[in-house]
Amino acid sequence: MRSFAPFALAGCLLVAAGSAHADETRFLQSFKGNFAGKGTVQVTTDVPNVSVSCSFKSNATSTSLSLDGNCRGLVLVTRAISANLKVTGAKYSGVYVGSRTGPAQLNGSRSGNAINLGIRWAKDVNGDRKARMTVEKRGENGIRLTVIDTDPKTGKNVVTSRIDLTRT
Repeated sequence: MRSFAPFALAGCLLVAAGSAHADETRFLQSFKGNFAGKGTVQVTTDVPNVSVSCSFKSNATSTSLSLDGNCRGLVLVTRAISANLKVTGAKYSGVYVGSRTGPAQLNGSRSGNAINLGIRWAKDVNGDRKARMTVEKRGENGIRLTVIDTDPKTGKNVVTSRIDLTRT
């Protein structure tokens, strides 16, 4: 007589996978809407921060998240910024547009309320092509976008961009 255990285990795994997908869908949908806020941007680690004001429109499906917006700094300088992410299982991947070097590749995963992404710039920034981005859901109506890079002179991590957004 065959054991029922393999079938029970398979059933549990299917239920857990469905639940995980539902959680990811709910998480992604929580980003949907219009957001505006302020923050700072540092083009390279050896120049001062610039204060920026930003507005974004965010769309989400069960397997994707897109943030499209503009940030304005130094009175007249406006830059279009976007991040388009796809989720497959527990992995996120996509493209970030807004860097002066061109489109950058994003890859990472979610931890709690944050999507932690490795950035691969199109060209060298601060001595290499790597940095980290976090897209963090803050409460019901907030998003924090943070980019951290390594200062080539000191080897220390530097926050080169932090923008706090609130649903409008």
